[in-house]
Amino acid sequence: MTKQPTDNQTDRILRNDVTKGTWFCIIFVLIIFFGFGSVMGIGPMFSTIMKTAHELLLNVVFYIMGVAVLAGAVSAVFSEFGVTALLNRVISPIMKPIFGLPGAAALGLIATFFSDNPAIVPMSKDQAFARYFKKYQWASLVNFGTTFGMGIVIVGGVLGINSGKYSFSLLIGFICAFIGGIFSTRLLMHFTKKMYGPDAPVDPEILSNDGNNSEIPAGKRVIRTGNPFQRGLNATFDGGKAGVELGMALIPGVIVFCTFVMMLTNGPSIVHGHEVYLGKAYEGVGLLPWIGKKLSFILNPLFGFNHNEVIGLPLTSLGAVGASLAGATSLAANGLMTGHDMAVYIAMGYCWCGFFSTTPSITDSMNLRDITTKAMGTQFLGGIIAGVVANYLWLLIQLF
Repeated sequence: MTKQPTDNQTDRILRNDVTKGTWFCIIFVLIIFFGFGSVMGIGPMFSTIMKTAHELLLNVVFYIMGVAVLAGAVSAVFSEFGVTALLNRVISPIMKPIFGLPGAAALGLIATFFSDNPAIVPMSKDQAFARYFKKYQWASLVNFGTTFGMGIVIVGGVLGINSGKYSFSLLIGFICAFIGGIFSTRLLMHFTKKMYGPDAPVDPEILSNDGNNSEIPAGKRVIRTGNPFQRGLNATFDGGKAGVELGMALIPGVIVFCTFVMMLTNGPSIVHGHEVYLGKAYEGVGLLPWIGKKLSFILNPLFGFNHNEVIGLPLTSLGAVGASLAGATSLAANGLMTGHDMAVYIAMGYCWCGFFSTTPSITDSMNLRDITTKAMGTQFLGGIIAGVVANYLWLLIQLF
């Protein structure tokens, strides 16, 4: 492969100021805008883009930042007083054979389940937490966090549909989603082990603390100075500060990717029974559900959906699980959601749960941009496996 010319002073890669990539970029952008504009209209398209980005900033990014501050504070306090070390000892016999991760990863499981996928970041960047991981294991936390993120939201949303009618479907869906998550985490770990090697430690310069934990004797941990109250207070502030930094780092990824996904997923507004583009936030062209319906001849044998409308739900969860839950509620109200369909949707939707809008931000925040496509690809395969397992597990249970 020909080596790219570089600037000797900065090692920057140099190219001609205009290349083929310039024209490909222009053509790609024109296709995107023409695709949306021809359906929505130019004015409503730009209005929807701006308003969706604004809504995401206020209602999603700041929410995630709040979650990240709390998660970072809890992580730092747990690390300061040895809870992380205790989890590592107690749960290692379970976490290691299932996920191939140290027991300390259980703290990330809890944080993401009760919040969102990005809650794994402030913990992963805490040196007292990261010291239990090799770099290839640490990198796989991207998929590990996505496996459990937004769990409590999905539980509450599904149990609220028809007064808990789908509680058994929820159980089956969660079990199968975990199976898909195990596959995706293990598969990503297979790639990261090749990329970083089996023994490389986590790079200390990308972690949040000051580096005092880089060389710690086995069975020991570094603590802050002062009495227990002062140590706890300082750990809370340090962890919360890391959460604020995470929230700021997530802004570009969440707004750009989630705006694009939502506009591909949602349809126009409905006014007096007619579809109209008003330029409101979260309007879109409905491409992803349309693709799902066109591929129903392949998807139905795999997932066994009784109604084609359900196919759009897990696809919607790629961008926002809240939007998919709203769709599930609507389908259930119209009698288009069986227990089987709900179980398969939960398995796929929970395993995928917004990874398309958050995974790029998570890998960017963890300085792991080189694994973004691998993380998304393996998580996507994990969701497929979760859906297939849920389909046939449900059919098997019905036989008995």
